[in-house]
Amino acid sequence: MNTQIALLLGQDGVTSGAIYALLALSIVLVFSVTRVLLVPQGEFVTFGAMSMAAMQAGQPLRLVWLLLGLAGLRLLLRLVEALRGRGRPEVAPLSWRDGLELTGALALAALLHAVDLREAPQTLQVLVTLLLVVPLGPWLYDLCFRPIASAHGLVLLIVSIALHVVLVGLALMMFGAEGARTRPFSEAVFELGTVRLQAQTLWVLAVTAGLIAALYVGFERTLAGKALQATAVSRLGAQLMGISPTAAGRTSFALAALIGALSGVLIAPVTTLYYDSGFLISLKGFVGAVVGGLASFPVGAAGALGVGLIEAFSTFWASAWKEVVVFTLILPILLWRSLAAGHREEEHA
Repeated sequence: MNTQIALLLGQDGVTSGAIYALLALSIVLVFSVTRVLLVPQGEFVTFGAMSMAAMQAGQPLRLVWLLLGLAGLRLLLRLVEALRGRGRPEVAPLSWRDGLELTGALALAALLHAVDLREAPQTLQVLVTLLLVVPLGPWLYDLCFRPIASAHGLVLLIVSIALHVVLVGLALMMFGAEGARTRPFSEAVFELGTVRLQAQTLWVLAVTAGLIAALYVGFERTLAGKALQATAVSRLGAQLMGISPTAAGRTSFALAALIGALSGVLIAPVTTLYYDSGFLISLKGFVGAVVGGLASFPVGAAGALGVGLIEAFSTFWASAWKEVVVFTLILPILLWRSLAAGHREEEHA
């Protein structure tokens, strides 16, 4: 170990830690608003990365079939709700707006079938990837979690694990077992003394910082952000103030899907991803989220950054044990959190 190696490991650790920090923020956000521990957060990462890789390789974007299926199921769910709740004022009647999501998914599928995006600018490829992945968040919430929103937290966790298993199987069907990488946003390399700094690292850090800043402004300066904060504090209190917990849940899942898809797009040029890689990546973000007690955004992000640095240096000192080192860290953190928090009954709202 010398200074140059330490700086290179630090660069890799900060890059990975920035991705873990984004995932930690999304996990904390979803858990705070909905009480759902979003185990399939990593699948949004995988879907984003492998969809963009398929796009660049000229392969069919099979994720659009999942998009169409979920849009159709959600419309069917709304139809059943409207029929069952006919005459009840608390149930909104079916309207033309309920068909907009399926119409949009059909239009996107038609566009992808007609246009070859293999040589399109990467900005456009990223935008199409987000259009494919982000709607999955609120639609999965509507289909899997909204009907059981008031259930016990353990039930929500079991459903979350089951959804993860289903999505991993679908990822294998859509993308195959082969790994995939995407082209980097820039091939430039900057020399800082004896350290070679890759432009892709700067892209990761810049997008991470920009997204965190946008989330901060959104939460502090917008009405929707304040509604999410209110729902995170008390679902019942927010509902009494006219804030819809359902809308807050959909928004939190949409943000989680956006963060996951962007994380996949950012990390795909620097590491090979497989259909099941998302779980391990999100699990490291979860370790950071646990450092913040699944409640604090800044502490969770800092914890995730620490996880990235520990993983990078563990690769040098004990490569075969790096995963063990990272996940062993969660044990003393959980013990400390348990002793500090004491016993508290779960709030039902």
